[in-house]
Amino acid sequence: MEQASKEERRQKVIAVLNKARAMELHAIYQYMNQHYNLDDMDYGELAAKIKLIAIDEMRHAEMFAERVKELGGEPVTEHTEKVSKGQKVQAIFPHDAALEDDTIDIYNQFLLVCRDNGDSVSMKIFEDIIEEEQIHYNYFDNINSHIQKLGDTYLAKIAGTPSSTGLGPSGFAVSGAGE
Repeated sequence: MEQASKEERRQKVIAVLNKARAMELHAIYQYMNQHYNLDDMDYGELAAKIKLIAIDEMRHAEMFAERVKELGGEPVTEHTEKVSKGQKVQAIFPHDAALEDDTIDIYNQFLLVCRDNGDSVSMKIFEDIIEEEQIHYNYFDNINSHIQKLGDTYLAKIAGTPSSTGLGPSGFAVSGAGE
């Protein structure tokens, strides 16, 4: 069996980093759309948390782009899927939990590609981001559980809450909001 060259291994890592970046770009668009819609529906507390999660995803997209550049590649600028618009509040959280669960699974596979191609730096980036995606998944799953169990009572409690998140440099996971 012939060993792949260093350049071939590097290209495999760049490919998964760019696939991950495209996934993050989709998440940014999806979550910002939901943030605006939840704010319009007067669920400010939920809107604020999703905005912070979108900021985390922006940071992830930049981490992937920076690593692609370090490896001599060009970061992608297109996102992977169409944004689901106009979702009802009851549909947002199971949708996002599934999105995060799929992302965790895929990133674990991408991490293995990095390991198998000798790139421990990219592997560590995936490890760190997977931890934050797990925090996002836990939040979305928890809110979905509350909505499923408590329904309108839970949503009425949140209605009318403020959505201001300020312009601080932190995101959801960084701020500890998911713990």
